[in-house]
Amino acid sequence: MSPLSHREQASGSARILGSGGHGTVRLVQPRSGDRPVAVKDIPKRYEGSRSQALREVSIHRTLNGHPRICRLESVSEDEASVYLSLEYIEGKELLDELLDDQLIASCAPAIERGEPVSLNVEINNLHRSVGAMLSHEISKRHGGAGLPDGTIRVALTGHTGQSFGFTLMKGVRFDVHGDANDGCGKGLSGGEITVQPLPSTVAAGFAPVDNVIVGNVALYGATSGSAYFRGKAGERFCVRNSGATTVVEGLGDHGCEYMTGGRVVCLGETGINFAAGMSGGVAYIYDPMEQFPARCNPEMVSLETVPPRSAEAAELRGLLETHAERTGSDLAATLLSEWDAALPRFVKVMPDDYKRVMEAQQAQAREAEAVAQAA
Repeated sequence: MSPLSHREQASGSARILGSGGHGTVRLVQPRSGDRPVAVKDIPKRYEGSRSQALREVSIHRTLNGHPRICRLESVSEDEASVYLSLEYIEGKELLDELLDDQLIASCAPAIERGEPVSLNVEINNLHRSVGAMLSHEISKRHGGAGLPDGTIRVALTGHTGQSFGFTLMKGVRFDVHGDANDGCGKGLSGGEITVQPLPSTVAAGFAPVDNVIVGNVALYGATSGSAYFRGKAGERFCVRNSGATTVVEGLGDHGCEYMTGGRVVCLGETGINFAAGMSGGVAYIYDPMEQFPARCNPEMVSLETVPPRSAEAAELRGLLETHAERTGSDLAATLLSEWDAALPRFVKVMPDDYKRVMEAQQAQAREAEAVAQAA
């Protein structure tokens, strides 16, 4: 489509798509019969209108129940306004451009025949809920069991959109070099997610342990699988987690709220109100400055230490080893190199009712074993 000047666009018929404080979006049908375009009219009285006009613009609208997308084609202006000419694409074309469609096509050998597939793709924050449709296709063929671990490995470079890895199925591993938006790993269902900054970013002086790498409500409602984040998470990390395992290097307020299962390892500071309503699962917080007890909600949990040379200590060490291997974490590598000194600085967060149930089950198992031996 050849770009049209705003005068040519104005000569055709138009209808309003939407409007707001920074101008009006109009759908224009030029008199020449060319393909319809959308026009973003930004009055110059708004500060920054020119710079806003020159940035790439993506506008999503729903008309008559059909999704559309508009892409920037050209910029023009007069004394009063800056105008953006945007290509107007019908809903089917928009759906054809979803990243999940590309993943499904490329992963067909894995989905259909169980053959290993490795991909390298770029991602940006317009790509939302990446992995959900792929997981749906896997579940249709293989049910809740998914695929064997490591069958599909996708390396993604860039900044993910919201709800990245939503309900990601077992057998799929997403490795992100960049960062992740809010809702990463929401409803995780057996898959694996790793997020780490770009090597060039780290080489330029970016310290992952001091910066947020994944947004709010990561792993909300996760049921199984694992996630490793080289950097800090936002607020409400692992809320309602019921079975996933994760390692992170710091997190915001309300971590592990209403958690009922799984394992969470935090190698940095937490925000306030940690473990509010937490009734199951276990969390381990590295707390060398002894600041964590004041930030934990004690209503339903108790704070304990991890016994040295125990199976639990070995499990915790194994999670740090996996985190270091998956993400290249310097912090995890340092703690592993001085493990005997680091282990006593971990605080174990144990839900009281969960502990009572576990102890009762262990007692029943010992009693059953004793009866079996006596018989």
